[in-house]
Amino acid sequence: MQKWQITFVDDHGVQSVEQFTCDEKPSLEDAAHMIRSKLVPVAAELNLNDFEGRKPEPTVKILKDQNGIQILSISPAA
Repeated sequence: MQKWQITFVDDHGVQSVEQFTCDEKPSLEDAAHMIRSKLVPVAAELNLNDFEGRKPEPTVKILKDQNGIQILSISPAA
């Protein structure tokens, strides 16, 4: 398994980096799930899919809109 570095802006506007282990590069939605489970563990239990509109990448949108967290990049960890 490979380590991946996810760079994001947290809810205080501070750029942060977290490392996760995955077989392949995580998608933006997968990265959002990983960040959410680490930073907002209670919300990680919720299903965030908008069943009426079927929004793509619902976790990415919710992290940004409700928690002020925006993923900037996903890269291999050095």
